[in-house]
Formats: sequence, C-alpha cells, structure tokens
Amino acid sequence: MTADDTSTAGDLTPDASTPDTALDDEAALITGASSGIGEATAHALASRGADLALLARRRKRLEGIAEAVEAEYGVEAVVVDGDVRERETSAAAVEAAVDRFGGLDVVVANAGVGRGDDVETMTDEEYFTMQETNVDGTFFLTREALPHLREAAGTLVVVGSFAGRFPRSFNPVYAASKWWVRGFAHSVAAQVGDDDVAVSVVNPSEVRTEFGSEEGEPFEERFEPGSVTEPEEVAEAVAFAATRPGSTAQEIDLFRRDKFTDTF
Repeated sequence: MTADDTSTAGDLTPDASTPDTALDDEAALITGASSGIGEATAHALASRGADLALLARRRKRLEGIAEAVEAEYGVEAVVVDGDVRERETSAAAVEAAVDRFGGLDVVVANAGVGRGDDVETMTDEEYFTMQETNVDGTFFLTREALPHLREAAGTLVVVGSFAGRFPRSFNPVYAASKWWVRGFAHSVAAQVGDDDVAVSVVNPSEVRTEFGSEEGEPFEERFEPGSVTEPEEVAEAVAFAATRPGSTAQEIDLFRRDKFTDTF
C-alpha cells in the first residue's frame, strides 16, 4: 500500500475523544529520538500505549522526553545514548529495550544527517559522516532488531526522504544514502515478509526540524509554520505504519503540495 499526503495529516490521526490503545503492551525503539521527527514519534507511539526505548546522542534531551511521555501517557521509557554510526550502539539499544520490556514490537530507524554538498567540494569527513549515519546506522539497527521483530510479528519503519525517490542536483550524496535506505528497506521486506514482519518506508519532503543545521540554517527556522511538513505529521505516518494488523503500509509519501513545481 502506498499513501500520499494529498489530503490532510488528520486522516491518519485517531479520534481524540477516545484513547487509542493500538500499541498497548508493545515496545518501540526510536533512533534520533532527541528532537524533531524522533521526539514527535515518541509522543505518537506513547499516545497509543507503547513503551519506549529512546536512542540518540543527547542524553539530557532524551531524559526530558522520557519523563514527558511517562507523565502524559502512563507508559514506561528507557533512554540509551550513543551514536548510531557505532555498531555497538544499536546492540545496546535493542538489548536495553528487550531487557526492560521483554521484547520489541516496533523499530523506527529515524536517525539521519545533512543535505550534503556538491561532489567536488564535499570533504571526506562530511561524506563518511553521512554514509555512516544514514546507511550504516540503518543497517546495524535492522540487523540487531530483526530477530526480535520476527518473534513479535512486529514492524520496522524506516524514515526515508523525497530525495530517496527523485534525483537531486544539489545533494547527490545525501540523496544516494536515502535511495540506499529505501532500497534496503524494500528488500528486507521481501526477505522477512513470510515471517510476518512488516517493513515500511516514510518519505517526507522538507520537515520543520533541526535538519540542515550542519550547514547553517535549520529547516525549523528556514520555513514558516504550515509551509512544509511538520514533524508531527511524519510521526502520525510512522504510527499508522506501526499499527497495521496483518498488513503493511509499504510506502507513505508526505510531500508539500507544491513540491513538484520546483523539481522537474
């Protein structure tokens, strides 16, 4: 199934008049959870009853988010700080979630960095940071999580990008990393579908987060509210994918409505 953001984000949102218990007694691990899409996803999944394992580099930010979701939704949250570029980080996060909650039902591979630069001026450090975060981090997390998702008949949600679907002249390395992520996710879906594991990809265009701060002005400052996608909209798409009983939301595209006018 492919869903496009041609209507409103509210179409994916449960009725606010009744509590949503779709993820009661389930556990979710979110990477890049200290801000933006990751933080919004923590609230979206916790509001549906999921206990959370939150992974990012900024421990204090994670601890504040953990306290907030525990107080607001009555769930449990465990914090793991580390860099997804290191294989040990994903292993530690999965182990912490399984030890605390007894299993793992939803994994959200959200951590990612930078739009990049043109090929001729990109430094080795910029290149490796982007590849190791976006590509290696997704691989390490998936490898560690799959045995537990098989046991739980769970869901892996990978946050991709508009850039992972269409060629981009101004960020070829970032775009390539997201093409890899998208292709990897769909191929993993083919490998584990018979094991009752769902693998979904959510592709937003610009989102008002800290994204882009590596190069200067972050998107949350560059774009006015309402002009591009908000992190809560992406979080609702992730939650939609995580709560499909017996089916898979294979790919969800969240593009601003005028996106194609400046693309081709």
